[in-house]
Amino acid sequence: METIRLTTAQALVRFLANQYSERDGQEQRLIPGVWGIFGHGNVAGLGQALLQAAVTQEADLPYYLARNEQGMVHASVAYAKMRDRMATFACSASTGPGSTNMITGAALATTNRIPVLLLPSDMFATRAADPVLQQLEDTRGGDVTVNDAFRAVSKYFDRISRPEQLI
Repeated sequence: METIRLTTAQALVRFLANQYSERDGQEQRLIPGVWGIFGHGNVAGLGQALLQAAVTQEADLPYYLARNEQGMVHASVAYAKMRDRMATFACSASTGPGSTNMITGAALATTNRIPVLLLPSDMFATRAADPVLQQLEDTRGGDVTVNDAFRAVSKYFDRISRPEQLI
């Protein structure tokens, strides 16, 4: 077996493209696509991985340009309701205000038990680029960002920094 080296974003795209839900013998894609507004924190990772997957046809995970972060989460919630909670969209936004704009949608989805996958951009792994435009963080701790606000409005929260965490 040949080892394939992937970035976290490349592994994520391949993983999401191969997730299915099944009920009463009917199988469907769990994540049929990704809504996104790309900027600091997600364009060089997830944006590049989605483009590469589309060009090389390594994974079928279409990207849809959103115009408002909160709106894309609400659209994902509506889609999940329409699909009887068997499918939803992933949503990605840039670091700082872009990501925090998704918090209201996360609260709506959680209180109504509607599945959505939110991929807010976070801090850089090396922190060499720190700080970037519109970055918001707690200056008292390098591991605390405004994305920790998602903890209170999400059924499940995890900070992914390495590909092996995805499994």
